[in-house]
Amino acid sequence: MSNQQKNILVRLAWIAVLVLQACNFKNDSQDNLLFWSSNNAPEMEFTQKVIRDWNQAHPDEQIDFQPVPEGQSSEEIILAAVVGRTTPDIYASMWPGDVPIYADAKKLVPLDTLDGFLEFIYQRCDSSLIEEITFDDGHIYQVPWKMNPLMMIYNKKIINQLGLEKSPGTYSGYLEAAEKFKKDRDGDGYVDQWIGYTEVKVIWRQRLMNFYPLYLAASGGAPLIKNNKAAFNNQHAIEVFAFLGELYKKEYYSKERMSARQDPFLASDIATKITGPWEIEHSNKFKPEGFEFGFAPIPVPDHYKGPVYSSADSKSIVIFDTCKKPGVAWEFLRTMIDSKNDLLFLTLSNQLPHRKNLLDNPDFFKFFENNPMMVQFAEQAKHVKRVDNSMVLKEVLDLISQEYEASVIYGIKSPEDAISDAARAADLLLLK
Repeated sequence: MSNQQKNILVRLAWIAVLVLQACNFKNDSQDNLLFWSSNNAPEMEFTQKVIRDWNQAHPDEQIDFQPVPEGQSSEEIILAAVVGRTTPDIYASMWPGDVPIYADAKKLVPLDTLDGFLEFIYQRCDSSLIEEITFDDGHIYQVPWKMNPLMMIYNKKIINQLGLEKSPGTYSGYLEAAEKFKKDRDGDGYVDQWIGYTEVKVIWRQRLMNFYPLYLAASGGAPLIKNNKAAFNNQHAIEVFAFLGELYKKEYYSKERMSARQDPFLASDIATKITGPWEIEHSNKFKPEGFEFGFAPIPVPDHYKGPVYSSADSKSIVIFDTCKKPGVAWEFLRTMIDSKNDLLFLTLSNQLPHRKNLLDNPDFFKFFENNPMMVQFAEQAKHVKRVDNSMVLKEVLDLISQEYEASVIYGIKSPEDAISDAARAADLLLLK
């Protein structure tokens, strides 16, 4: 284990102790494999059905199902299980940013050593994605399973009233629409209607829903970290900070935390926000009568040319080194993510399988015909990026978050200085 990995695990080990005391990770059967899914209801329904079908067909190779135990976050639960050697055999909701940490610590099975894996993964994924998931040691430790490409949802009525057909696709167009829409509806001197909203909380994961997708869009899918150095000290990141900073400076975005109030988008307090395909079902279920919404690509700088990239917001499947039968685990996974079951997953969850040529697969034609909004996300899926392979990605995002607060939210630092300082600190971190 590297010194960097040891430092990370030591710093977080106290979480493991607390969580292990609260959760029972034991598998009742010593022979059965244990599968953990997320706590998302559609995913649990899907997983239970697939496991039930497998168990009926394989009486000698049974799999037990369990949603990941409750805790502050699934990442903390997994860390606790790794430290306590109580990991499931298979885990199907791994954030890709954590995979390098556990791969470096030798806690994951190198999947490319299992029979048939490489042939399968090259059929499922394109070469650029396979390159993304290949670790520094040349092995592959994760199966890209599902993704939720991020786009901009918009209120059709509001956008049309601003003289637009959809959410503006450029920074200048978005800022112009924001100026027209900004309102003080009750006359108390405070703006209470904004063009959009994004979380202001200074936590690394929040940057995955604002800075990161905007950075990918502005840069054509560039990495944050490359060759173990900060790669974001560039004009793209500076333009993103400047754009977001202008939104807050001009009160086009609120600094108020809206997570506790009624859905501000469906209440028409905001006209747009960055989100994923999960918003389709939520908005259709809770929208007021007559409310219409659509999706558009994330805004880019005015000079940008080319396809608009975004974040895949993906999750992966891994097999832990505690697995008693990795070959059997892999054979089950091959069944779980074949085309037939990917269709079932898509139908139940409205989340896209992380596979190439989604719109060209005849198994999915009927689904996309019946769900036209999902076609936009499948089109966006052609131009998405997962997070970078780095053991300190969270720490780098945390450094960006600190500068984000100073520059974007409070405007006490120029975008150039903020990005430069974040990159300098990231380089020092990456050198350790």
